[in-house]
Amino acid sequence: MRYNRLGRTSIIVSRLCLGVLTVGPLQANLPVEEGARVIKHALEGGVTFLDTAEAYDTYPYIKKALQDTQVRPVIATKSYAYTREGMKESLERAREALGLKTIDIFLLHEQESEYTLKGHSEALKYLVEAKDKGLVRAVGMSTHSVRGVMAGAQHPEIDVIHPLINMGGLGIMDGSREQMMAAIILAHRQGKGIYAMKTLGGGNLLPRAKEAFRFVRDLPYVDAMAVGMKTTDEVDLNLAWMEGREWPELEVKVGSQRRRLHIEDWCSGCGSCIDNCRYQALYLEAEQVRVQADKCILCGYCSRYCPDFCIKVI
Repeated sequence: MRYNRLGRTSIIVSRLCLGVLTVGPLQANLPVEEGARVIKHALEGGVTFLDTAEAYDTYPYIKKALQDTQVRPVIATKSYAYTREGMKESLERAREALGLKTIDIFLLHEQESEYTLKGHSEALKYLVEAKDKGLVRAVGMSTHSVRGVMAGAQHPEIDVIHPLINMGGLGIMDGSREQMMAAIILAHRQGKGIYAMKTLGGGNLLPRAKEAFRFVRDLPYVDAMAVGMKTTDEVDLNLAWMEGREWPELEVKVGSQRRRLHIEDWCSGCGSCIDNCRYQALYLEAEQVRVQADKCILCGYCSRYCPDFCIKVI
């Protein structure tokens, strides 16, 4: 395993970050014990960096994993809160649910431009104050857009940026892969810590997984890369690839698994998920929601808006 410092912060992380979304209710929905076992396996394999969010409902998985191992990883979480009080509640919720006095990295979730960042100024100001008090070690933002990265690069109070970047440019909301890479390079030069998301394009790049993994791994201006893993086999394979090792048998086993967005038959067609899909991947047909696979990046966020729990990534 290789380790890097996140930008100009004092935080040292493993190059491979475990994206905890995958084990939780929005995706694999593993039992807490099973999901915690996957996290523990990664930690004891050399991973020292976990990425989650308030919206993922995965704090119980992380807390259980921490109870079962002596490894103390860097934990990054996120909140959609945009007011001071809302962000204070999110931070306190994370500290209590994880059993931690300090959250290593707290990010504004999905900031897509200088305007959304400005709209979250109260929440950001609170996080900066929390950092001064030692409740947070670094303040950051996640984004799926080139414009968001550019805004974060120029903002003096943003320490860490969590941008979407992958070999195919899948999921970038407002530009090409090359434009996103140029924005990330600018942010890196400004001293921002960079840890990438959607390395495998939400699973859409699984047929070329090794190539896609290596593409992001070898970007010199990316300090770490978050990859979702829901089994110990996936952990082992990603550890091998991070270390430059081949594991043909495991590649075949893991590569045979395909992910897709599943919508149950009892969908009422209310359209709430459609209204909240940033990628316009969902549509209504015969009073039921359907998905356009070529637009869906399998983030699973749409399932948060389904009142009947019809949607999951499987």
